[in-house]
Amino acid sequence: MLVEVVRSGFVECRHRGSVLALASDGTVAFAAGDPDQPMLPRSSNKPMQAAAMVDAGLELDGELLALAAASHSGEDRHLDGVRRILAIGGLDESSLQTPPDYPVDDVEKLRYVAAGGEPASIAMNCSGKHAAMLVTCVLNGWPTETYRSPDHPLQLTVRRTIERLADETIGTTGVDGCGAPVFGISLAGLARAFRTMALAAPGTTEHRVATAIREHPQWLGGDRRDVTRFVEGVPGLIAKDGAEGVYAAALPDGSAVALKIDDGAGRARPPVMSAALKRLGVVAPVLDELASAPLLGGGQPVGEVRFTGW
Repeated sequence: MLVEVVRSGFVECRHRGSVLALASDGTVAFAAGDPDQPMLPRSSNKPMQAAAMVDAGLELDGELLALAAASHSGEDRHLDGVRRILAIGGLDESSLQTPPDYPVDDVEKLRYVAAGGEPASIAMNCSGKHAAMLVTCVLNGWPTETYRSPDHPLQLTVRRTIERLADETIGTTGVDGCGAPVFGISLAGLARAFRTMALAAPGTTEHRVATAIREHPQWLGGDRRDVTRFVEGVPGLIAKDGAEGVYAAALPDGSAVALKIDDGAGRARPPVMSAALKRLGVVAPVLDELASAPLLGGGQPVGEVRFTGW
């Protein structure tokens, strides 16, 4: 058990999961649950997917490369950024094969709907990744119509990159929420991959992606996203959240954390990540800010969602 939900002094819910943390030398610093079992990292794979595309010739850097690794909030700058990526390949948003959706951030969704917006492929939080995938296909002369297929040259390139960075063979392949393949590895493999990216030398593909994340966290998530707050608040950190309770992060000294909440609850991720980074020796105000979340009753705090201990 990693997280408990306390209302008016009564524990009404518990979240269980697994965690693996690596020390700066790559050895296991601590672990809980079953971090060696195959799992689907979901959007926590995106930095590795972005690295694969850069390796394949995608010339993105800065905010647009961060957007290629993002689960963006659907803010105006994100949607404009997706259009800018597509334009590199002479494409527009009609080429996207992300399912039509609203912005993932509640505030942005309300603004979008109030402005007359309807579900659209570009508003889906993975549209930056998909735009980058399409442009990578154009640059390599690969078909764009089938870019989501697991046996497409693009996805085979992504698969090889994830295996290389995780130092692990893909355990299973599924279909992610956006329709692209999601390649399954263990939490241990996910932590190794983030460690490799955090330690990457200047001039390497992995360093380019890590730099984009570190310098443009608002493009990785959004104004109200905890992943953005972690990256902004911890110097040198790279991090990426994923659906169904996944989170991964790594520091410039090579220490890293990967976690999975069994029931997929997103609210349980920040307290566990905060606790893990603290245990690795990180000191930053944001870790205290995200260590718990208030639970409301009648619009007033009556409890909290908090980490319970290892």
